[in-house]
Amino acid sequence: MTFTSDEIERYSRHLLLAEVGGPGQQKLRAARVLVLGAGGLGAPLIQYLAAAGVGTIGIVDDDVVALSNLQRQVIHATPTVGRLKVESAREAVARLNPHVGVETHAVRLDAENADALLSAYDIVADGTDNFETRFLAADRCAALRRPLVTAAVGRFDGSLTTLLPWETTQGVPNPGYRDLFPAPPPPGLVPSCAEAGILGALTGILGSLQATEVLKLILGIGESLVGRLLLVDALSMRFETIRYKRKA
Repeated sequence: MTFTSDEIERYSRHLLLAEVGGPGQQKLRAARVLVLGAGGLGAPLIQYLAAAGVGTIGIVDDDVVALSNLQRQVIHATPTVGRLKVESAREAVARLNPHVGVETHAVRLDAENADALLSAYDIVADGTDNFETRFLAADRCAALRRPLVTAAVGRFDGSLTTLLPWETTQGVPNPGYRDLFPAPPPPGLVPSCAEAGILGALTGILGSLQATEVLKLILGIGESLVGRLLLVDALSMRFETIRYKRKA
């Protein structure tokens, strides 16, 4: 694949990196990434994937933009209130980088559509806000052998990990999502964002970190968060990493 003069200028800072260069940028352009949720985490995630030149971004979200979303969901804007989030995000990507294709899925991920949606992409990034979808995405990605970068946020804190449970690291099987979280918590135990509130900029931190993990997977560089859970405490601005293993 060759790059146009516009693409060469657009991606010049990537092309200067020995770890990326022309071959890496071609990998980005050929990649297909599915983003689950176009909300607080999905907004910066989609923006940075598009800016990086990921060739095809799929977006799954059945919700519409609300005024209360705009405090943190920075891919949307006041004029898009009331519109489908996937359409708002698609238009934002087109403004940012016309070389990126967007496939919109205005549905909620469920047991009936999960396999068809997930298997159509190379990597999945989960930015949803409910445990049912997180566990479904993790279970089906493992079954379909699709890398999953999953993040979650609370009021002032967040977490991030990468899952490739069908592979091994130094001969040891990688852990899966249920090795970290065996089962969803009882309904009502963990308050939602609408109930507890959230610091808007926190989603930008975690969404950007999530995009970084996705780009590293595409490029095949660095050390991913497989078997490691990154914990972010925004109040103390402390980053900690804990290791976890597959259970016997």
